[in-house]
Amino acid sequence: MPKILIIDDEKVIRSTLKEILEYEDYEIFEAQDGEKGLEMIQNDEFDLVLCDIKMPKMDGIEVLTKVGELQKQPQFIMISAHGTIETAVEATKKGAFDFIPKPPDLNRLLLTVRNALDKKNLVQETTVLKKKLSKKLDMVGESEAINQVKETIEKVAPTDARVLITGPNGTGKELVAHWIHQKSNREAAPFIAVNCAAIPSELIESELFGHEKGAFTSAMKLRHGKFEQAHGGTLFLDEIGDMSLSAQAKVLRALQEHKVSRVGGDKDIKVDVRVLAATNKDLKKEIAEGNFREDLYHRVSVILIPVPPLKERAEDIPLLVDKFLGEIAIEYGTAKKEIEAAAIKKLQEFPWTGNIRELRNVIERLVILGGKNISTDDIKKYANY
Repeated sequence: MPKILIIDDEKVIRSTLKEILEYEDYEIFEAQDGEKGLEMIQNDEFDLVLCDIKMPKMDGIEVLTKVGELQKQPQFIMISAHGTIETAVEATKKGAFDFIPKPPDLNRLLLTVRNALDKKNLVQETTVLKKKLSKKLDMVGESEAINQVKETIEKVAPTDARVLITGPNGTGKELVAHWIHQKSNREAAPFIAVNCAAIPSELIESELFGHEKGAFTSAMKLRHGKFEQAHGGTLFLDEIGDMSLSAQAKVLRALQEHKVSRVGGDKDIKVDVRVLAATNKDLKKEIAEGNFREDLYHRVSVILIPVPPLKERAEDIPLLVDKFLGEIAIEYGTAKKEIEAAAIKKLQEFPWTGNIRELRNVIERLVILGGKNISTDDIKKYANY
């Protein structure tokens, strides 16, 4: 049952609002002035506050301002018989959901309350999802190799410097890119990832830069490319070494001029994008063989972050295994399985050619096929090494 606090110095108003809202199955609490209301908010959890503006001791705007400084932030609906447009604008700027004049219209009041509570629920769901995503994208490990990667990320993330992330498949290059984005000033803007190796060479330009309607046979409508979609945020070009030379030329122009043009179009579109790139190839070797542009290489590799293969950070395997066991238990809705210390040691002996991705797959296989406590026998049977 949603909890609503009514802060108003007029007892008649509090009683009327309480009667109306209790009829709608809300749990109602009352405060006769701003000081008492603020104290109640500090000591309890409320989903919504209906707050008068003109009150003795502490007015509603001051209550709203002080609550905005707290970790707990219920939705606020301001009510007043002396409201002006300026007051309503000020309240909204300070975080109020809406402003309702006295005496409140019943239908509008109930609709606004429902909408404010819906927003509260959406904010809570978004916070939970962000925490889950952040945990899933957490960079696990305490080895010297991975700590060096973390230190570089901390230094480079707040800047707009372009970063080239290198390393074998399955080492977590995209995870590094996510971390850079999350710790940057562009965190609230889009993070758009493009796997250049997975897109046919004839479609990569349309994917990155978009196309105009009718630009080619199947172009039935205008399409915004990844550069436009990432405007204000971060564009991650995964496996950039597999990009065609013609697409490389266009990417170079976009980085130089901060402009793109759609396939079939002649209009330049300004874009504000931070580009992160990754590759499992030796780009200097690709340059020597004529497969990659040297000028593009120097554009994208202002900062180089090599991600170590798992065999070079075997001391991180116990932490990774624990993380994967927890994630898999949540996904399957089962209790988290335990793993014997000897089994962990056995896993640390493997070469892990598929790196972290392979380790994750093996742990999932062991969870499904292994015993209640994963043993060395389970490792021998199901690890395929």
